[in-house]
Amino acid sequence: MTRKIKFSKYQGAGNDFILIDNRHGFFDRDDHDAVRKLCDRRFGVGADGLMLLQDTKNFDFEMIYYNADGREGTMCGNGGRCIVAFARDLGIVRDKTAFLAVDGQHDAVITNNRVDLGMIDVFTVRRDGEAYVLNTGSPHYVEFVQALASMNVYQAGFAIRNNEIYREDGINVNFIEKEGHGYFVRTFERGVEDETFACGTGATAAAMAAAIRENLEGDVEIPIRVLGGQLYIAFRKAGDSFTNVRLKGPADFVFTGEV
Repeated sequence: MTRKIKFSKYQGAGNDFILIDNRHGFFDRDDHDAVRKLCDRRFGVGADGLMLLQDTKNFDFEMIYYNADGREGTMCGNGGRCIVAFARDLGIVRDKTAFLAVDGQHDAVITNNRVDLGMIDVFTVRRDGEAYVLNTGSPHYVEFVQALASMNVYQAGFAIRNNEIYREDGINVNFIEKEGHGYFVRTFERGVEDETFACGTGATAAAMAAAIRENLEGDVEIPIRVLGGQLYIAFRKAGDSFTNVRLKGPADFVFTGEV
């Protein structure tokens, strides 16, 4: 970077992001080293990922998402909710939006700090032993466990993400446990290569796995508690097909600055 860049920090259920208004193209989207440095929690701003908000035809904006390792990533659900709040705060949108992300079009409704985000439909769920594997905009592995609160998620998630099946392309690893009327989920994220406080596409995948396991059908909404707060996943289920998928939860402004 050869000039000062203004950024904003947002978080959604503890999943935190650096957001940059790049409609004028001042930030070089190919500068992966700069992204990695900004996301570093000791030597940079610190975040699970970084997003550029860019102009695009036929949509309110385009979301370009980078993992903390500096590489462009697949869809990030909590990031999508945060960039909607960012666009609202910039005055680009009001209470509704349609934007473009790496996995296609997304719509969203925002009320105060609550964002209801449309996610992609899912028509394929496969099994890896007792675990469920599916793509909700990013690839996810979902395993049902007990005593999740005391589990070493980093160790278990790292082992699965780096086994011979998933090592090359990587996968996000979610552990889920029944909790009252909902579920508790913890996630090891590829690209961050660590456990995060929340993962939107992971919570979505976990809710779908739970619906399959419980033989739920029709219109379903499942509460998902994560380390950073509470999310709600809604969809219409028919067998292993999921449509009208919605990811609901908070998206909060943290601070702004220049680098």
